Amino acid sequence: MEMSDAELTASKRPVWNAGRTVGAKRALKPKQIWEIRFYLNQRRRLRDRALFDLAIDSKLRGCDLVQIKIGDLVSGGQIRTRAIVMQQKTGRPVQFELLPDARASLLAWLERRGGTMDDYVFPSRVDHNWHLSTRQYARLVDEWVTGVGLMRSEYGTHSLRRTKASIIYRATGNLRAVQILLGHSKIENTVRDLGIDVEDALALAENTEI
Repeated sequence: MEMSDAELTASKRPVWNAGRTVGAKRALKPKQIWEIRFYLNQRRRLRDRALFDLAIDSKLRGCDLVQIKIGDLVSGGQIRTRAIVMQQKTGRPVQFELLPDARASLLAWLERRGGTMDDYVFPSRVDHNWHLSTRQYARLVDEWVTGVGLMRSEYGTHSLRRTKASIIYRATGNLRAVQILLGHSKIENTVRDLGIDVEDALALAENTEI
Protein backbone atom coordinates (compact mmCIF):
# COMPACT_ATOMS: atom_id res chain seq x y z
CA MET A 1 0.00 0.00 0.00
CA GLU A 2 1.49 3.32 -1.10
CA MET A 3 1.81 6.24 1.32
CA SER A 4 0.37 9.64 0.47
CA ASP A 5 2.63 12.68 0.14
CA ALA A 6 1.39 13.94 3.52
CA GLU A 7 2.21 10.61 5.18
CA LEU A 8 5.65 10.54 3.60
CA THR A 9 6.37 14.05 4.84
CA ALA A 10 5.18 13.20 8.34
CA SER A 11 7.31 10.05 8.43
CA LYS A 12 10.43 12.11 7.67
CA ARG A 13 9.84 14.58 10.49
CA PRO A 14 11.99 14.02 13.58
CA VAL A 15 10.14 12.72 16.62
CA TRP A 16 9.35 15.69 18.89
CA ASN A 17 10.99 14.09 21.93
CA ALA A 18 14.02 12.64 20.15
CA GLY A 19 17.04 12.95 22.41
CA ARG A 20 15.00 14.43 25.25
CA THR A 21 14.31 13.04 28.69
CA VAL A 22 10.54 12.70 28.88
CA GLY A 23 8.59 12.57 32.13
CA ALA A 24 8.96 14.07 35.58
CA LYS A 25 12.25 15.76 36.37
CA ARG A 26 14.30 14.15 39.10
CA ALA A 27 14.23 15.47 42.63
CA LEU A 28 17.57 16.44 44.14
CA LYS A 29 19.18 14.27 46.80
CA PRO A 30 20.42 15.83 50.06
CA LYS A 31 24.05 15.51 48.94
CA GLN A 32 23.24 17.35 45.70
CA ILE A 33 21.48 20.13 47.61
CA TRP A 34 24.63 20.80 49.60
CA GLU A 35 26.80 20.59 46.48
CA ILE A 36 24.72 23.32 44.83
CA ARG A 37 24.83 25.45 47.98
CA PHE A 38 28.63 25.11 48.08
CA TYR A 39 28.85 25.93 44.36
CA LEU A 40 26.84 29.13 44.84
CA ASN A 41 28.69 30.13 48.03
CA GLN A 42 32.07 29.70 46.37
CA ARG A 43 31.00 32.07 43.61
CA ARG A 44 29.43 34.52 46.08
CA ARG A 45 26.10 34.38 44.29
CA LEU A 46 24.01 35.71 47.12
CA ARG A 47 20.80 36.12 45.14
CA ASP A 48 21.01 32.65 43.61
CA ARG A 49 21.69 31.03 46.99
CA ALA A 50 18.61 32.74 48.45
CA LEU A 51 16.51 31.77 45.43
CA PHE A 52 17.67 28.15 45.64
CA ASP A 53 17.01 27.86 49.38
CA LEU A 54 13.57 29.44 49.03
CA ALA A 55 12.69 27.10 46.15
CA ILE A 56 13.62 24.04 48.22
CA ASP A 57 11.78 25.08 51.40
CA SER A 58 8.70 26.62 49.76
CA LYS A 59 8.06 23.74 47.34
CA LEU A 60 6.38 26.28 45.05
CA ARG A 61 5.89 26.21 41.31
CA GLY A 62 8.25 28.53 39.47
CA CYS A 63 5.45 30.94 38.53
CA ASP A 64 4.59 31.41 42.23
CA LEU A 65 8.18 31.50 43.45
CA VAL A 66 9.31 34.39 41.25
CA GLN A 67 6.28 36.49 42.27
CA ILE A 68 6.95 36.40 46.01
CA LYS A 69 7.18 39.87 47.53
CA ILE A 70 9.33 41.00 50.42
CA GLY A 71 6.23 41.48 52.58
CA ASP A 72 5.37 37.78 52.10
CA LEU A 73 8.59 36.76 53.84
CA VAL A 74 9.50 39.58 56.22
CA SER A 75 7.91 40.63 59.50
CA GLY A 76 9.44 43.04 62.01
CA GLY A 77 12.72 43.12 60.14
CA GLN A 78 13.11 39.33 60.35
CA ILE A 79 12.44 36.49 57.93
CA ARG A 80 9.30 34.61 58.93
CA THR A 81 9.59 30.98 60.03
CA ARG A 82 6.36 30.31 58.12
CA ALA A 83 4.85 32.07 55.13
CA ILE A 84 1.73 31.78 53.01
CA VAL A 85 1.15 32.62 49.35
CA MET A 86 -1.73 32.29 46.93
CA GLN A 87 -1.08 29.77 44.17
CA GLN A 88 -1.54 31.13 40.68
CA LYS A 89 -2.60 27.78 39.19
CA THR A 90 -5.21 26.77 41.78
CA GLY A 91 -6.16 30.09 43.35
CA ARG A 92 -5.72 28.44 46.74
CA PRO A 93 -3.35 29.50 49.55
CA VAL A 94 -0.44 27.29 50.52
CA GLN A 95 1.79 27.57 53.59
CA PHE A 96 5.44 26.68 53.83
CA GLU A 97 8.21 26.70 56.39
CA LEU A 98 11.50 28.58 56.19
CA LEU A 99 14.33 26.79 57.97
CA PRO A 100 17.48 28.50 59.32
CA ASP A 101 19.58 28.06 56.15
CA ALA A 102 16.89 29.65 53.99
CA ARG A 103 16.23 32.44 56.49
CA ALA A 104 19.92 33.28 56.68
CA SER A 105 20.47 33.38 52.92
CA LEU A 106 17.26 35.36 52.33
CA LEU A 107 18.17 37.91 55.01
CA ALA A 108 21.65 38.36 53.53
CA TRP A 109 20.17 38.84 50.05
CA LEU A 110 17.47 41.28 51.17
CA GLU A 111 19.97 43.37 53.11
CA ARG A 112 21.87 43.83 49.86
CA ARG A 113 18.78 44.10 47.69
CA GLY A 114 16.93 46.72 49.76
CA GLY A 115 13.41 47.69 48.69
CA THR A 116 10.00 47.97 50.28
CA MET A 117 7.51 45.36 51.46
CA ASP A 118 5.65 45.67 48.16
CA ASP A 119 8.74 44.92 46.04
CA TYR A 120 9.52 41.51 44.60
CA VAL A 121 12.17 39.50 46.43
CA PHE A 122 13.87 38.65 43.13
CA PRO A 123 13.53 41.58 40.70
CA SER A 124 14.11 41.39 36.98
CA ARG A 125 17.42 42.79 35.82
CA VAL A 126 15.66 44.24 32.79
CA ASP A 127 12.87 46.02 34.70
CA HIS A 128 13.71 46.42 38.39
CA ASN A 129 10.04 47.03 39.21
CA TRP A 130 9.08 43.60 37.84
CA HIS A 131 9.99 40.13 39.01
CA LEU A 132 12.47 37.59 37.70
CA SER A 133 10.90 35.71 34.80
CA THR A 134 10.19 32.00 34.96
CA ARG A 135 12.38 31.57 31.88
CA GLN A 136 15.33 33.20 33.62
CA TYR A 137 14.67 31.09 36.70
CA ALA A 138 14.78 27.95 34.53
CA ARG A 139 18.09 29.10 33.00
CA LEU A 140 19.55 29.61 36.47
CA VAL A 141 18.49 26.12 37.57
CA ASP A 142 20.15 24.68 34.43
CA GLU A 143 23.32 26.53 35.37
CA TRP A 144 23.27 25.33 38.98
CA VAL A 145 22.76 21.65 38.19
CA THR A 146 25.35 21.56 35.40
CA GLY A 147 27.73 23.44 37.69
CA VAL A 148 27.81 20.44 40.04
CA GLY A 149 28.03 17.88 37.26
CA LEU A 150 24.37 16.89 36.86
CA MET A 151 22.59 16.41 33.53
CA ARG A 152 20.47 19.44 32.71
CA SER A 153 18.07 17.21 30.76
CA GLU A 154 17.20 15.34 33.96
CA TYR A 155 16.61 18.32 36.24
CA GLY A 156 14.58 21.52 36.08
CA THR A 157 12.61 24.00 38.15
CA HIS A 158 10.11 21.27 39.07
CA SER A 159 12.99 19.27 40.54
CA LEU A 160 13.33 21.92 43.24
CA ARG A 161 9.58 21.84 43.92
CA ARG A 162 9.66 18.05 44.29
CA THR A 163 12.88 17.75 46.29
CA LYS A 164 11.77 18.33 49.88
CA ALA A 165 8.39 16.71 49.25
CA SER A 166 10.13 13.56 48.00
CA ILE A 167 12.45 13.45 51.01
CA ILE A 168 9.52 13.86 53.41
CA TYR A 169 7.50 11.17 51.67
CA ARG A 170 10.34 8.65 51.66
CA ALA A 171 11.00 9.33 55.35
CA THR A 172 7.38 9.16 56.51
CA GLY A 173 5.21 7.59 53.80
CA ASN A 174 2.63 10.26 54.65
CA LEU A 175 1.12 11.09 51.27
CA ARG A 176 -1.61 13.31 52.73
CA ALA A 177 0.96 15.54 54.46
CA VAL A 178 2.89 15.91 51.21
CA GLN A 179 -0.33 16.74 49.37
CA ILE A 180 -0.94 19.61 51.79
CA LEU A 181 2.64 20.87 51.52
CA LEU A 182 2.50 20.91 47.72
CA GLY A 183 -0.90 22.58 47.72
CA HIS A 184 -2.54 19.91 45.58
CA SER A 185 -6.32 19.63 45.49
CA LYS A 186 -6.20 15.99 44.37
CA ILE A 187 -4.11 13.16 45.78
CA GLU A 188 -3.58 11.88 42.23
CA ASN A 189 -1.56 15.02 41.45
CA THR A 190 0.66 14.35 44.44
CA VAL A 191 1.27 10.76 43.35
CA ARG A 192 2.19 11.95 39.86
CA ASP A 193 4.43 14.73 41.16
CA LEU A 194 6.35 12.37 43.41
CA GLY A 195 6.65 9.72 40.73
CA ILE A 196 5.43 7.07 43.14
CA ASP A 197 5.38 3.57 41.68
CA VAL A 198 4.89 -0.02 42.81
CA GLU A 199 8.48 -0.30 44.06
CA ASP A 200 7.97 2.71 46.36
CA ALA A 201 4.76 1.22 47.74
CA LEU A 202 6.39 -2.18 48.35
CA ALA A 203 9.43 -0.58 50.01
CA LEU A 204 7.15 1.23 52.47
CA ALA A 205 5.21 -1.96 53.13
CA GLU A 206 8.39 -3.97 53.76
CA ASN A 207 9.49 -1.45 56.41
CA THR A 208 6.18 -1.69 58.26
CA GLU A 209 5.97 -4.51 60.77
CA ILE A 210 2.67 -5.54 62.36
